Amino acid sequence: MPKTALYNMEGKTVGEIELSDDIFASKISKSAMHIVVRSILANKRRGTQSAKTRSEVRGGGRKIYRQKGTGNARHHGNRAPQFAHGGVVFAPKPRDYVVKVNKKVRRLAFKSALTSKLNNGEIIILDELKLAAPKTKLMAEVLKNLNADKRTLLVTSSEDTDVRRAGQNIEKLEYNFVNTINTYDVLKANKVIITKDAVKQIEEVYA
Repeated sequence: MPKTALYNMEGKTVGEIELSDDIFASKISKSAMHIVVRSILANKRRGTQSAKTRSEVRGGGRKIYRQKGTGNARHHGNRAPQFAHGGVVFAPKPRDYVVKVNKKVRRLAFKSALTSKLNNGEIIILDELKLAAPKTKLMAEVLKNLNADKRTLLVTSSEDTDVRRAGQNIEKLEYNFVNTINTYDVLKANKVIITKDAVKQIEEVYA
């Protein structure tokens, strides 16, 4: 089993914690992570973009000049794509961008993301996270103690209102709890801070 240091809110090491081989020492699958990230980003797209083709734009019913004898190209109306106010050649239409990924691949991608982060020293395990008050200053101090000055993902076992309120004004901090994190959230963060209780829950679900 892989071991990593256990930190407190002051950034001091208070011991070690053993992590599950199935999750934090799994085989890293780049292809699984790629398809899952693609799926998450694609599913966020609204797919409501729309433009009109030459058959849908208003006007242009009359032939603009005679067929022969002018020396110009042959045209029927002035709503072809090459004219001002003409239609769009391959006009985008509302569509569904959903990319379906099966459950096994999603689980593999999530384990791969956590393993790669642990291997790179980008996972910090906290013994507990309890703020005296929902103050931004207190949360910023915790992040400073843990050297998490870049994009950071904070994961707790369940939603903590004080933690959410304390961190919502910190631009580079994203707060989630165990039931809401995904592969993309883990990969895009420079540091992943997970409480000890959250690690246990992740292991119960994915191990």
